[in-house]
Order: sequence, then C-alpha cells, then structure tokens
Amino acid sequence: MTATLFITLLPICLLGAMSPGPSLAVVAKHSLSAGRIHGVVSAWAHSCGILIYALLTISGLSVVLQHSPVLFKCINYLGVSYLVFLGIKALQSKGGIAEKMRTGEKGTKIQAARDGFAISILNPKIALFFIALFSQFINPSYTIDEKAMVTLMPAFIDGVWYTIIAMILSSSAMVERIHGRASLIDKVSGIFLLLVAIIAITN
Repeated sequence: MTATLFITLLPICLLGAMSPGPSLAVVAKHSLSAGRIHGVVSAWAHSCGILIYALLTISGLSVVLQHSPVLFKCINYLGVSYLVFLGIKALQSKGGIAEKMRTGEKGTKIQAARDGFAISILNPKIALFFIALFSQFINPSYTIDEKAMVTLMPAFIDGVWYTIIAMILSSSAMVERIHGRASLIDKVSGIFLLLVAIIAITN
C-alpha cells in the first residue's frame, strides 16, 4: 500500500511544486539578488509552509475549511493582500532584484526565510491545492507510516524543486545575463503577482 500511495502522490506533489506562481517569483528574487545560500534558505522555508498545510490536511482541518467559506475567504483575502503588497513593491523595485544588485545589499538569511515561509502560507493557490486536490487522496484508515509519507512528501519535493531553481538562478552565468535586465524582471514579477492576486480574488 505504501508503494502504491507513493506512486499516486508523486505526480500530484510534482504538479503542485513545479507549477509556476508567486512562490517561484520570491525564490527567484532571493537567488538572483542575494545568491545561492539565500535562495536555498528561501526554498526550504517555503517547504516548511507546505509541511504545515500537509499537516492540516492529514489532521482533517482542511475539511473544516471546505465547509467554512467565511474562514477560507479570510485566508484568501489575507493572501491576496500579501500578493498585492509584493507586486507593488516589485513594480517600484523597492527591495527588488535591481535595487539589491545596484547597491550590493543582499539582505539577511532571516529575511529570505521569512519571505519563503510567508508566500507559502499566504499563497491562495497553495491553500486551494491542498483543500481541493491534495485532500482527495487522504484516507482516515492510513497507517502511521502512510500518514508520515503524506505529510513529508509534498514538503520534501517542494524543497528539492526550489533548491534546484535557486542553484540554477544563482549561477554566475545566469546572474551575469540577468544583471542588465534586473529592473525589467522586477516589473514583470510585479505585474505577474498582481495578476495572480486579481485571479485569486475574482475566483
């Protein structure tokens, strides 16, 4: 049963981790502007947020959210507000890739961890993924081993995926290529984050 569960969950977890969204923008920002270590810190802090969602799902709290539209809307509005905040900051290039490359200020690893964790917890797309899709694969009859797998697997895959992204984007060749386009990347990221916020609030 554990092997079957693994095979069933693997593509779902990969889909959740690899689909582009605000999380990618945040990890990319820290990887490009501050370097590999900051990018990796952001990646694994992000996976901690995923772990929390997985724990909530396996404990049955996602069912509570499914049957409590008001609570889910509150979480959604909070997430949308955070996306709008990040989008406006990116459009203004405040604390963005261009500013950090220009000043040489990397920011702290704590800031990288904070941003990675916050975007995973407040991203409406992730909340919807666990409530609407991931929860469908949860069975109350799971053994302790199976519950552990269901909890740890999405967080581990998420952390590994964004670590790969951080490693690629923080390479010297990539940073050199992007250096002259940093301001444009900030603007595109800002527009993207605002679009995600609009989609989340309208849906």
